Amino acid sequence: MLEIKHLSYQVEDETGGELGILNDVSLTVADNQFVVITGPNGGGKTTLAKAIMGLVRPTGGTISWNGTDITDLDITQRARLGVSYGFQQPPRFKGLKVRDLLSLASGRENLKREEACQYLTKVGLCAGDYIDREVDASLSGGEVKRIEIATILARKAGLMIFDEPEAGIDLWSFAKLTETFQAIHQRREHTLIIISHQERIINLADEIVMIGDGKIQKQGPREEIFPEILANTASGCSYLTEGAN
Repeated sequence: MLEIKHLSYQVEDETGGELGILNDVSLTVADNQFVVITGPNGGGKTTLAKAIMGLVRPTGGTISWNGTDITDLDITQRARLGVSYGFQQPPRFKGLKVRDLLSLASGRENLKREEACQYLTKVGLCAGDYIDREVDASLSGGEVKRIEIATILARKAGLMIFDEPEAGIDLWSFAKLTETFQAIHQRREHTLIIISHQERIINLADEIVMIGDGKIQKQGPREEIFPEILANTASGCSYLTEGAN
């Protein structure tokens, strides 16, 4: 279980005063839940995700994962506890093969080829076509993102956080990515937190959290919150999009 209590993050503004990016955010995410965080740009969504991973240090509040206070732990320590983060633009590694990347992620140099292939199959990639390819510019954005998800699975991550995974990929890759998230959630082995404006991703969630002005504006089950989002879309007051960028 992820528990965030009274989390705040402030930075210095141009006048030397304090600007609140996150303001007293409290959130509980149950095990194996699929939560989508959405809301207007600049509302604090990415900062919250980075605070959970340890990429930014909150100025107040606490973060606990499975009963352990991780507020003051660094990224490596959080990763060892099963917390993971998927970037909008995953890095590429010229000269490093997909199999090598999966071995590094698993922490086992002797990761068997068959096991490495299983991780690729779980994210919707034909293992035989990718296992020996380099993680370089020859791969599309969607392919790199699914390989990144495979490495997170290999790391045995209990909490998987993704920041706008649809950014910069084509419609076909986006459809495959959506299928991947749905399949991962159906196995009920991981907790998923995804920041997204995409209607198709939001519609997969168990729970939707809407953040604006650094605060949680609304939170609840998909069945309750999603119709409100669609109503806002119909009235022209929406930050959602229907397809990949």
